[in-house]
Amino acid sequence: MNIQCLKCKGADLSCGRSFCPIMAKSQAMFRIREKVVKEDFFGASPAPFVGRFGYPFVNVGILSPVDTTENAWEYDAPRHWAEHSYEIPKIIDFRSALVNSRFKSYVKQKSTKLTEISQEVGMASKPVEVEINLKQKPKFRLNTDSYVAPMGPNASIENAKITSNPKISHKVEKVVSDTDLKANNAMVYLYKHGFDENFLSKILSVGNLGMKYSRKLVPTRWSITAVDDAIAKNMLEDIRKYPGADYTAFFGSYLGNYYLVLLFPDVWSYELFETYMPKASWNPSEKAQFMTDYEPYAGRKAYAENCGGGYYAARLPIIEKLREMKRQASVLCLRFITGEYAVPLGVWVVREATRKAMQSKPISFSSKELMLKYAKALVKKKFGYYLDQMISESVLLKQMKEQSKLTSFLSSTIS
Repeated sequence: MNIQCLKCKGADLSCGRSFCPIMAKSQAMFRIREKVVKEDFFGASPAPFVGRFGYPFVNVGILSPVDTTENAWEYDAPRHWAEHSYEIPKIIDFRSALVNSRFKSYVKQKSTKLTEISQEVGMASKPVEVEINLKQKPKFRLNTDSYVAPMGPNASIENAKITSNPKISHKVEKVVSDTDLKANNAMVYLYKHGFDENFLSKILSVGNLGMKYSRKLVPTRWSITAVDDAIAKNMLEDIRKYPGADYTAFFGSYLGNYYLVLLFPDVWSYELFETYMPKASWNPSEKAQFMTDYEPYAGRKAYAENCGGGYYAARLPIIEKLREMKRQASVLCLRFITGEYAVPLGVWVVREATRKAMQSKPISFSSKELMLKYAKALVKKKFGYYLDQMISESVLLKQMKEQSKLTSFLSSTIS
């Protein structure tokens, strides 16, 4: 029992947060409950959603606000939220207003009217106008998850129809119609033409990409990580050819997620430490707790079980920055999750917080020792946390200290 919360009741924010997560959820619930009173409504759907429970028989949802609105696109716009520094209560308001009108489908089932509508929504550049008929009134609950953005009410769908012509880019139509194009190649093509990760995860999840007989519905939770991983691996093919970066540090944050990214002048490798500070989500203890995953030059052969989707979401913006710098590096990425991040909003927060860090002004150092000294001082001042244990357990730093440099091998081979 949290006695502090019982005394405060959201009045004076004695926990030190800028908002009360309990009150934010309650207020969103009451605002939407007044509107969700009918089985039939018109809305503009900005996104589909594919669940994972019961796989290969999954729930497929068409997400749409209960009110007719001109800014329906803003209900599913993580990059926009981050660029304009939206706070948690505002994001909860947007996402809690999305009704998940869902139906059951086998992942490789031939197209039905409802799956075709979900595919149209996933392909569209702008929200698609739809008329929704539900089997019953939606039941309100704010569904939060560490992977996907929150969602509001849900109900089984009876019928649906599109009431306007979806706006679909000809580049999207090109890859969707090409049934000889692999899904990874399609995602890379769209990414290079300006389509962001959120869009790519939607179009992948509804089974619109890939070889003809390989296409299937992909749970949204899985499609998010698949996109982050595929795009990063494609860029790494070029990055592994670049010269090493200088000793460089980047630091930035978003929504209580702080990232300190350290670049070492060596061939590509990557290690992530996720540290949950006291009062942060999933850490009820009074001590900071951390998880870690690592990959060498050749990459990982197995999924990053400890850090999960956050491992891949943080890696992507770092690789984007290395490509921009035309450098490769051994990268030590330190994430600190504080009590400010009181409501899980999805793995997009990881990606955008890391992106903000990589867009910050970098600090250069003349040696590894000076950079680690800076990292220890910054973390101690900012979080009251000592990095010594983390540094002692770092596989990347250990490899850097004990093993012969791969760069030396490569240079001798070339000469």
